[in-house]
Amino acid sequence: MPDLVWEEVKTFFDPGLMGSLPDVRVEDASVEDWQAVFDLVQAQGWGWEYSEGEAVVPLSAATEVLARPVDAELPILRVWPVPGVQVNFWPSSAVEIDFDIDLRELQGQERLDMLCGFFAVIGRRLGKPVLMAPEGDYQHPVLGFDVEADRVVLLADPRLPQ
Repeated sequence: MPDLVWEEVKTFFDPGLMGSLPDVRVEDASVEDWQAVFDLVQAQGWGWEYSEGEAVVPLSAATEVLARPVDAELPILRVWPVPGVQVNFWPSSAVEIDFDIDLRELQGQERLDMLCGFFAVIGRRLGKPVLMAPEGDYQHPVLGFDVEADRVVLLADPRLPQ
């Protein structure tokens, strides 16, 4: 049985309501958590690319990536857990793992299941919740991986306007 059922949660995947790039985060993170994500991306065999500004460069250790000067080019780790779905990690702060994903790439039960699996892999590896909120509404997550339940759960009612 899937964590979430598309017909019940599809409003959370409507770019018109949620923005096309919802905010996803793992709070109370550390440099070690970022390194665990870097290692996980490589171990899972997902496609990925790391860049700083416009330059694609090798992915350094999290300690180096997060120690970059404030005025340095913006780092981004692009990950493709499956073809046609791109996740953008923004390694700019050690205290929070931020990433986004394009809702237009997440339509239907199959892609929802993929997203739930992706959140679960990260949440299990870190032992922390993975929260998804509407774009620009960071403080109101609508769903996320719950460590205790060991699955993705609803955190808001998908039938109510956000």
